[in-house]
Amino acid sequence: MSDDEREEKELDLTSPEVVTKYKSAAEIVNKALQLVISECKPKAKVVDICEKGDSYIREQTGSMYKNVKKKIERGVAFPTCLSINNTVCHFSPLASDETVLEEGDLLKIDMACHIDGFIAAVAHTHLVQEGPVTGRAADVIAAANTAAEVALRLIRPGKNNKDVTDAIQKVAAAYDCKIVEGVLSHQMKQFVIDGNKVVLSVSNPDTRVDDAEFEENEVYAIDIVTSTGEGKPKLLDEKQTTIYKRAVDKSYHLKMKASRFIFSEINQKFPIMPFSARALEEKRARLGLVECVNHELLQPYPVLHEKPGDYVAHIKFTVLLMPNGSDRITSHPLQELQTTKTVEDPEIKAWLALGTKSKKKGGGKKKKGKKGAEAEPVEATNGATPQEQD
Repeated sequence: MSDDEREEKELDLTSPEVVTKYKSAAEIVNKALQLVISECKPKAKVVDICEKGDSYIREQTGSMYKNVKKKIERGVAFPTCLSINNTVCHFSPLASDETVLEEGDLLKIDMACHIDGFIAAVAHTHLVQEGPVTGRAADVIAAANTAAEVALRLIRPGKNNKDVTDAIQKVAAAYDCKIVEGVLSHQMKQFVIDGNKVVLSVSNPDTRVDDAEFEENEVYAIDIVTSTGEGKPKLLDEKQTTIYKRAVDKSYHLKMKASRFIFSEINQKFPIMPFSARALEEKRARLGLVECVNHELLQPYPVLHEKPGDYVAHIKFTVLLMPNGSDRITSHPLQELQTTKTVEDPEIKAWLALGTKSKKKGGGKKKKGKKGAEAEPVEATNGATPQEQD
């Protein structure tokens, strides 16, 4: 297929080959997440763990589609991030960073993989300790997980993005937690990690998004971040930002030699997907990136923080809106949670009892029964279930 033909026909889930690529990317990112979790031990260096996650994705994708005529792009779609405790997101430090994990750290792991531009994204929350998670740490994880389970059931053809926003806020409140502001769940398309159709986490006057209805054959990365604090994260230090994405619609003639060198390297290695500054020559990158960001050639992903002492949890999954129902392709089982809150709200229970498959293929009733059984002890919901049924 020529580039012109490719542009005319947008590849989506009506193509079995596209579905296969999404599921292959999901299988790799799920295993990469498992590997990262196994490395999360006290005194382990954060940058080393992030590198292991990215390396695994590069190795596994690199061994696929080797013998095809046309080169297929594949690899890391979002660098591995390991955000600790009250750090909300995007912490993926440079090689020189000495940050290590400690017993009792609450980690948010965020990563994504793509094959031919078809992206599987995942985020998971893990406590660095043996045994069950208790207290407010358990509440904040359960809030994110239950909100994700509700979102999975409400993101279906014919439903509206605003309904999902309202529902996830209600779930967080049931655990006496807040949904973190500024987090968007995006539709994804080939080579597009942040499509135009979005679900807002928190509706407020400052942030407005267009009303949108979900449609069959769409793909979404559902992104839920919860906090025991105010849910209004702040940027504390711009120097912590290491993840950027090329803003393809912007151009500017850079003045500094270091900027031009780095920008040329970025265009060559990372023309579309977000990348980590670790992949660039560190000294030159520090100088050059600033000018690139100042002139909007790069979109930064800042490291945001809640207040010290706040617990923050993050659950993200990729869902394919298939004709026979929603197919959640990325996830990882949670640790055992012993929450201080239980969900009694009948509306939340009713959402959790919904099936994720449509009835027309005959599979709906069975799935509904299974999910209904899981929905009562919400915090015990096993995020791996949908994936295991592939």
